[in-house]
Amino acid sequence: MLDFATSVMQNNKILMGMALYGYDWPLPHTPGTRASGLSNLTAQKLAMAQQVPIQWDSAAQSPYFRYRASDGVDHDVWFEDALSTLIKFQLVQDMNLHGLTYWVLGQESPWTYYLMTDRFNVRKLPAR
Repeated sequence: MLDFATSVMQNNKILMGMALYGYDWPLPHTPGTRASGLSNLTAQKLAMAQQVPIQWDSAAQSPYFRYRASDGVDHDVWFEDALSTLIKFQLVQDMNLHGLTYWVLGQESPWTYYLMTDRFNVRKLPAR
């Protein structure tokens, strides 16, 4: 998406959106079904509770895991962790974007703002 956006407008006018939550998808996916949202920290706790390994998708640069719920339904969970967050921060810098924005404040993980303030000059824009 960023490759397309930067092909039609100036990089320094683009804010990359970043979710502060993950998705828990029931499998197999059937049209019309929706994933449940969960915080990134809740996703990690779910993997521990289910005693399943967290895996890494190199194409998406994001962690995920699979588990079977007590009702026998398999699930895929995708979320962000500290490493995937840093990789996305680096993408903002490498592409010389204006910055980033977050979706669903209140779902952030403990590392979110520490990593952000370590990497960026953070400022709150005035209300319009």
